[in-house]
Amino acid sequence: MAKIRKLSKNVFQKIAAGEVIERPSSVVKELVENSLDAGAADIRVELLKGGKGLIQVTDNGCGMSREDARLCFESHATSKISREDDLQRISTLGFRGEALASISAVSRVTLKTSEGVGKKGTLLIREEGELQKEADIAFPRGTSLEVKDLFFNLPARKKFLRSERAELNRVIKYMTNAALSYPEVKFFLKHGSRKVFDYPAVKNLKERIFQVHGGTLLEGLVKVDFHNEELRLLGFTSRPPSARGDRRLQLFFVNNRPVRDNTLQAALNQAYRGLLEKGQFAAAFLFLEVPLTEVDVNVHPTKAEVRFRDNRSIFQFIYRSIGNAVLKELGVKEIYTEQKEGKEPAYKIQERQQPPLLYHKGESLTYSGKPFPVQEEEKTGPHVLGQYLNFYIIAADNKGIFIIDQHNAHERVLFEKYQQIDRGKKWPCKMALTPLLFELSPSQVVSLEENRELLGETGFRVDSMGGNSYALKEYPEIFKESEAKAVFFSILEGVGREKIEKKKHLILATMACKTAIKAGESLSLEKMVYLVEELFKTENSALCPHGRPIVLRITKQEIEKGLKR
Repeated sequence: MAKIRKLSKNVFQKIAAGEVIERPSSVVKELVENSLDAGAADIRVELLKGGKGLIQVTDNGCGMSREDARLCFESHATSKISREDDLQRISTLGFRGEALASISAVSRVTLKTSEGVGKKGTLLIREEGELQKEADIAFPRGTSLEVKDLFFNLPARKKFLRSERAELNRVIKYMTNAALSYPEVKFFLKHGSRKVFDYPAVKNLKERIFQVHGGTLLEGLVKVDFHNEELRLLGFTSRPPSARGDRRLQLFFVNNRPVRDNTLQAALNQAYRGLLEKGQFAAAFLFLEVPLTEVDVNVHPTKAEVRFRDNRSIFQFIYRSIGNAVLKELGVKEIYTEQKEGKEPAYKIQERQQPPLLYHKGESLTYSGKPFPVQEEEKTGPHVLGQYLNFYIIAADNKGIFIIDQHNAHERVLFEKYQQIDRGKKWPCKMALTPLLFELSPSQVVSLEENRELLGETGFRVDSMGGNSYALKEYPEIFKESEAKAVFFSILEGVGREKIEKKKHLILATMACKTAIKAGESLSLEKMVYLVEELFKTENSALCPHGRPIVLRITKQEIEKGLKR
């Protein structure tokens, strides 16, 4: 008896759905892409339970006839391509004809559509891929697709979905990217009874960035517009020293398609090398126009990645475009190409000085008058010898030498002190002399509302000023007014990504990081001694609250072995 058998239609549809439809945001992505491909100028998305209960996408696109409405749910049925050659020049967002078949296989779907102009509309109701009802309806030009109870028939997949807030944040992330891609289209998002955002159509990307992220971010950006015979790069990127502590606002679009791509991100970050502080990253909204034959969008199940025919030339073009835009803004001469015969072109920057050395001969260590100060009284822990490069404290005991990262050490000490304060609910706060105003993106608003109580417990009081404008009115006394807003933003970004049980830890760790002494700061012997003593009193002197090592120990045996004693 044969062991290999052909799977039933019901089974293979569910398997296919698992590749394309991972979570509610996957459904939203596929449906919104269909709306954009249909020429919609107004797209409305409504959700319940983060999309797990209901996803409804309504547009004013071209709509469908009765025949097309029936066919659109068949596997590999599409209006986007018809021949094999079409795969070499895909210009639409969708093209495989898998999305609606996959969605209807794992949910309950209601489709309403009409081509308008006096024609009757069509109603189709489907469940688990099977047609339940078909009827004529009155419906304006466009399409509405309602998806209920996602994964109701796949409990194993359903249990892996995250919380409502987490799933909503994923939808917001996709929708804001789509809005940035198509500023000429109106986008509306509603969750339950709450409007998340409503972005009217605007003239250009700059106006859309203002709608989504506010004027503060926009003020720190520089325009990019660079092209050669085949490629063009348009958009905005950070004007140094404006930067962020993460790469989450490094957004790339290839022929208007939002993508993740290591080549584009590497070129962007390479262009900023030497222009931003360590650990700081540029924000970027970059649109690359590439000939359709030079990019393959058919390499990922959800079309989130692309493959370029010539990665190297793309990298060099992005690097040069961003470099020229940023350096021109800073008043530095342009990057130029120096090509030697038989070698690849090397991109250089004229009149850029090398960064200064971190230290000079004779300044490597900071002492207190004596090469090896002697402690006047016996104390627990290693004896402090001095400071190296204003980064590290050097200490020793009879078992070896300690190299201590001064910032990480102070962060650990402060973190445990802040934990004690937090347990007592006694955070000292102060009011801003004038409210510190700022604007939040939709995902940041969700994070704020979700974590408002936690933030309040640690001394941050934020009030809405209408729209996406907010005011920080109180903050912990440990911060200066000039740094309170930046600390608040850093915390808000972090807690939006963490599970509930880790959020308080992240808030306190961020506060400790922002108030700890900095790497490169010169310390007196007294401060170093105090810091080392306090460090070795903590519960975990090995790691800072973010998990970075604090102490490097070189044992006496390792020293003797290295010196062949």
